[in-house]
Amino acid sequence: MRRELFTADHEAFRQLVREFVAKEVVPHYTEWEHAGRLPRELFEKLGSLGVLGMSIPEAYGGAGLHDYRYNVVLQEEAARALVTLGTVRTQLDVVLPYFLAYADQDQRERWFPGLATGRLLTAVAMTEPGTGSDLAGIRTTAVRDGDAYVLNGAKTFITGGLLADLVIVVARTSSDPDDRRAGLTLLVVEDGMPGFARGRVLDKMGIKVQDTVELSFDEVRVPVANRLGEEGAAFGHLGHNLPQERMTVAVGSVAQARAALETTLAYVKERQVFGTPVASFQNTKFELAAVAAEIEAAQTMLDRAVRELVDGELSGADAAKVKLFCTEMQARAVDRCLQLFGGYGYILEYPIARLYADARITRIYAGTSEVMKVIIAKSLGL
Repeated sequence: MRRELFTADHEAFRQLVREFVAKEVVPHYTEWEHAGRLPRELFEKLGSLGVLGMSIPEAYGGAGLHDYRYNVVLQEEAARALVTLGTVRTQLDVVLPYFLAYADQDQRERWFPGLATGRLLTAVAMTEPGTGSDLAGIRTTAVRDGDAYVLNGAKTFITGGLLADLVIVVARTSSDPDDRRAGLTLLVVEDGMPGFARGRVLDKMGIKVQDTVELSFDEVRVPVANRLGEEGAAFGHLGHNLPQERMTVAVGSVAQARAALETTLAYVKERQVFGTPVASFQNTKFELAAVAAEIEAAQTMLDRAVRELVDGELSGADAAKVKLFCTEMQARAVDRCLQLFGGYGYILEYPIARLYADARITRIYAGTSEVMKVIIAKSLGL
């Protein structure tokens, strides 16, 4: 179906990204998967193209374009090539918005040029060993001591934490028994600060090219000058970007479901069973027709939500609806596609196997499907 989301500028950017992915990502992707991370050089190459600085003000080396549709194009073109850009997506869609919204003038001058060029890599550390979706339960503490905060605690499941130069840490600076959400603060921990340590790299079932690590903080002195936003206001700061974070997952889900459909179509037309192409069987036709219809439904829902996000009108409940529908659709679509590969679908040299493994996390991170249902139910007055 015709999409009306993008302009000529977006399509020109799409061609640039498509050529970059084909030349700089696809040939090395298997190697990066085995390494369990993207190389720093990739970020610097993307920075030289201007991709990382699209939304950073021109004064700091960026383009000053606050248009999430460029981020959508980046994800779609990666999926089209049957790869993902892992921590690039996290830096642009999840972490950078906090810097853009809450960094003061001094912080912008210190960090924005490096963020635009890809010399500074980032991560955000929310999740703890005993705290996931319930951010109000965070136990990492930061106690004010003169011109610094003394940070203690541990974080887990931190995407991009292995190479990050700047880690936004959510810490508790005060407690209010009547309001568990109060008293959380965002602190930027820099690589090399004494007491800041990276733990083991977690071995995941999917998204192998995206490093996920444990972090620990032992008496780390973080300058007050590294605080993002107001002290004690982090819960509200975090909620500000949640709609975009959830949209980012939904964008990837639809793009990867479409990639699964395309690679399956190519396979069933070539694969012979009982002397005839798999594509000739009615079951194959019906399964892929159903998958195609679901993808179109999700794409239409997603495009409308992207436009509302760009216009600053997307509500948290609507973002939850989009994430829930698109990620659940992805699971169904990729599973049905893999089935048509037969035994080959279980072999990792076929992209469908990786698409299947990668898809499982989308119903968990950025808020589980169950949390999305709670948010939607509240919007219904339930």
